[in-house]
Amino acid sequence: MSIPADSNSGRVAFSHPAFVLFQIARFLIVAAVEMQAVAVGWQVYDITKRALDLGLVGLAQFLPGILLFLVSGHTSDRFDRRKVLGACYSGYALCSALLLIIAQHGTQSVKSIYAVLVLLGGVRSFNGTASRSILPQLVPDEHFANAVAWNATTFQAATILGPSIGGIFYALFHGPSAVYAMAMLTALGALFSMFRIQTRAQARRREPTSLRTVFAGLRFIWREKLILGAISLDLFAVLLGGAVALLPVYARDILYTGPWGLGLLRTAPGIGAAFMAVAVAHRPIRGRSGPTLLWSVAGFGICTILFGVSRSLTVSLLALICLGAADMVSVIIRATLVQLRTPDEMRGRVMAVDMVFIGTSNELGQFESGVTAQWFGTVPAVLLGGIGTLVVIALWAWRFPELRRAGKLHEMKSAAEEIEEEAERRH
Repeated sequence: MSIPADSNSGRVAFSHPAFVLFQIARFLIVAAVEMQAVAVGWQVYDITKRALDLGLVGLAQFLPGILLFLVSGHTSDRFDRRKVLGACYSGYALCSALLLIIAQHGTQSVKSIYAVLVLLGGVRSFNGTASRSILPQLVPDEHFANAVAWNATTFQAATILGPSIGGIFYALFHGPSAVYAMAMLTALGALFSMFRIQTRAQARRREPTSLRTVFAGLRFIWREKLILGAISLDLFAVLLGGAVALLPVYARDILYTGPWGLGLLRTAPGIGAAFMAVAVAHRPIRGRSGPTLLWSVAGFGICTILFGVSRSLTVSLLALICLGAADMVSVIIRATLVQLRTPDEMRGRVMAVDMVFIGTSNELGQFESGVTAQWFGTVPAVLLGGIGTLVVIALWAWRFPELRRAGKLHEMKSAAEEIEEEAERRH
């Protein structure tokens, strides 16, 4: 089940069977969601021909996460995270089945699709917190940074394969039904893999359920300025710089390609991110993680601008590949930093807040892109977003000096460990 690896290997995380099974399940579920996203985007735009409706696709998935993030975080800390993920994977399969039924009826209204996307957003809220919180239970602490890099690699590999399958199946079968059926079967495969995982037992301090414990994650992040700066940087940078929501418009009206081209465009960021994740797994970020984070987000903004002005499919793909690579550096730094600075009994609630930031930057960013494209046009919307990302970086570098000073990731300690060490020094 495991792949032999010594403690210094770039693939040491795969020496743990639970991690291998989790990566199989994660790959399958992300691929299912990504291939489904291509079908939903093309189907909605084909029905309405309005960029604003693509923005509403993101908004429908974002709002449930905002409403449920406190509940989902508390659930991940209170219950077996493996069982929470199993329930979420079942929910993904159900959503795909509902979209398949809608497609089979050939409806020309998008309201029923939005209703399913709202349900999907609720499932994603619980899945995101449990998926990220369970990772430290799969590998020992000394292998965690390597696990984060490979976890990101698996995610990006799925984002490469998923959209490609979605676009090809949509074109071959002349509609979304085959894509939704494949997504449903893939989600069921992820469910089977998940229930074979045996997690490492970690002692958790049981707290009584109350408003104070539910809101503990928010209070923790507000106190930890380094974490607050890192995740809020991602929030505002990607919120402004997200061009993914407008890819159907670029594919159809600017680059003059079809569903297969849309699949390639959605795949391109994943290709860049996957290559970068593998590179970081074998050559970890040794020091100056804070400045590296700031520069990587700057690269994201610059690549967004280059994509916005391109009229060539080749140039657009290259810009998106570089965009994905830059984004992956910031993802690995932020994920490692947040996980290592957070005690296990609070990880679910902290991850829930982090997922709200991520969800806001992705889903609400899609809505923002759709609205600005409706107001100013598609290309100006993307250019304004990229420029806005660069402005945010300058402001955050000034407002959060902790980010500029952040050093080696593997030397990060949780806030609880720092408090204990300070107490020992005083005594």
